[in-house]
Amino acid sequence: MSPRHATVPSESTTPEPGLARGESRGGTLPPLPTWNPFSLWYSDGWTVTKRNLIKIKRSPDMLVFAVIQPIMFVLLFSQVYGGAIAVEGSDYTQFLMAGIFAQTVVFGATFSGAAMALDLKEGIIDRFRSLPMNASAVLIGRTNGDLVLNTISMVIMMATGLAVGWRVNTSPLEFLAGVGLLLLFGYAFSWVMALLGMSVKSPEVINNASFLILFPLTFVSNAFVPSETLPTVLRVFAEWNPVSSLVQAVRQLFGNLGTAPVPDIWTMQNPILTVLIGIAVMLLVFVPLCIRKFASISSR
Repeated sequence: MSPRHATVPSESTTPEPGLARGESRGGTLPPLPTWNPFSLWYSDGWTVTKRNLIKIKRSPDMLVFAVIQPIMFVLLFSQVYGGAIAVEGSDYTQFLMAGIFAQTVVFGATFSGAAMALDLKEGIIDRFRSLPMNASAVLIGRTNGDLVLNTISMVIMMATGLAVGWRVNTSPLEFLAGVGLLLLFGYAFSWVMALLGMSVKSPEVINNASFLILFPLTFVSNAFVPSETLPTVLRVFAEWNPVSSLVQAVRQLFGNLGTAPVPDIWTMQNPILTVLIGIAVMLLVFVPLCIRKFASISSR
C-alpha cells in the first residue's frame, strides 16, 4: 500500500484527564506527513513495479520462455549456420552475439504490450484507474518490470555467449556502457509496445501485431549478416534501421567489430550517438502518447 494511503488513527476529541486537546502522555502528537508530487509519483510507480516483479517471481515460466528463444538462436546460428556464413575480418560468433543481445531486448519489450492488453481484458486497468494514483504509475511499473526481465535475460545470454566462444575485447567501462545502451534501448522500446498493447482489441492480437514490427527490425538489419550483403533496397533499410545502429554500437563497445570496413553511412559511422538519439525520440514521443492513451481508455 502506498504510504499516503495508510490509515492514520484519528485524534480523540476527549482529552485525557489533565491533558490539553492534541496532547498525549508522550507530548504533542506529531503532524501528519506531507507528500510532494514527485514523492507521490515515485511511490505509485514503485508500488506497481513491485506488483509486476512479484508476478515474475510467481510465474518463473515467464522468464524461462523469455530466454529460451534467444538461446536457441545462439546455438542455431553459431553452431549450425556459423560455418556457412562468412564475415570479413571477424569470427562469426563474435559478429553474431551483439545481434542476439539486441534481438533479446527488443523481443523482451513485447511483454509490456502483452501485459497491458491482458490487464485491460481482465479489468485490472479499471481497478487501477479507480485508485487515487498517478496515471503514469501503471505504465512505469509495467516498463520497469520489462527492464528487470531484460536484465536477467541479458545475464543468461552473456553466459551462453561465453560458452560458445564469444569474448569482450574492450575495457570493463566500455562493456558496462554497452550493456547499459542495450537495456536503455529495450526500456524505451517497451513504451512503444505498451502503446500497441493498449490499442489492440484483445491480447490474442498483440503477438501477431508485434511480430509485424519486430521481424523487419531484427532480421532486416546487420544483426545476423553484414548489411552490405543484402539487396539494395533491403541494404538501405538495414543501414537506417535503429536496431542496426544498436548492434553496431554494441559491437564497437564490446570490441567485436573485427577488421571489416564500416559502411559509409552516418548512422553506421556514429552508431552510439544514433542510438542515444533514437532512445530520446522514443521516450519523448511514446511516453506522453501512452499516458494520454491510458487516461482515455475505457473498459473493454
